[in-house]
Amino acid sequence: MSETISIIVPSYNEEKSLPFFYDEICKIKPEFEKKDVKFELIFVDDGSKDTTLQVIKGLKSKDDCVHYISFSRNFGKEAAIYAGLENCTGDYAVLMDADLQDPPAYLMEMYLAIKEEGYDSVATRRVSRKGEPVIRSFFARMFYRLMNKISNTEIVDGARDYRLMTRQMVDAILSMSEYNRFTKGIFGWVGFRTKWLEYENVERVAGETKWSFWKLFKYSLEGIMAFSTAPLALASYFGILLCIVAVIAILFIVIRALCFGDPTAGWPSLACIIIFIGGIQLFCIGVLGQYLAKTYLETKRRPIYISREKA
Repeated sequence: MSETISIIVPSYNEEKSLPFFYDEICKIKPEFEKKDVKFELIFVDDGSKDTTLQVIKGLKSKDDCVHYISFSRNFGKEAAIYAGLENCTGDYAVLMDADLQDPPAYLMEMYLAIKEEGYDSVATRRVSRKGEPVIRSFFARMFYRLMNKISNTEIVDGARDYRLMTRQMVDAILSMSEYNRFTKGIFGWVGFRTKWLEYENVERVAGETKWSFWKLFKYSLEGIMAFSTAPLALASYFGILLCIVAVIAILFIVIRALCFGDPTAGWPSLACIIIFIGGIQLFCIGVLGQYLAKTYLETKRRPIYISREKA
């Protein structure tokens, strides 16, 4: 019985990478056709400012298995992933980047792991970060370590979005229609049996990365707030700690006044203490504000994305 694999490719300003990506998919296509497996290519144009959409339309004009969704503006990779999963029709779905940092050559091994070994998904992780800035790699490792300490959802260090999933797992992911999305956490939260494939980091085939350090930092905060309430607990702990410090300070002042009198010279460090406590209070209010903002956005029930055209 014929099966279909939906290949979902979020694309933002990838005009240079797409031809290389399509050529690599065409190279592995005959191997799948021998097993009576067809491909469905779904490119999600995430409001690109270059000729990405025109390149995709050019691919579609010569290949009927190519489909595309074009957003009305840039909604982000998370929205592009959701749109691709929502519109795919295959028995399996795989997420891949257009820059070939997710090698298509692994796709057959991933497919066989599901078919022959009984896994629900096969995911990939990088065992090295060759080619990345040292500081960025350090903070990335620290993020994964922190997430696994403060969250009940397991997120594997070096995990990429490159993952082949069964239709059952795809439907489970789509059932989580939250507006503030962190897909790596969602993958772990829905569960299912997952096999991990490891490989060395592969550099982009063309173009430049769209992920600056600041964007990655904001994305990491999104993940922490989406799958952990530890920052709220931290704010509470700070409050308790400062109450204890205040009680100790009051006892110290009372005892000093009884034993040595109450000097009128004042306390030189008073300003520093007020600034410190004020800073802690603002930090805690900020943490509460971030969670409140996420709740506010969820209650608006805005669509995750808006498509301008698709085919």
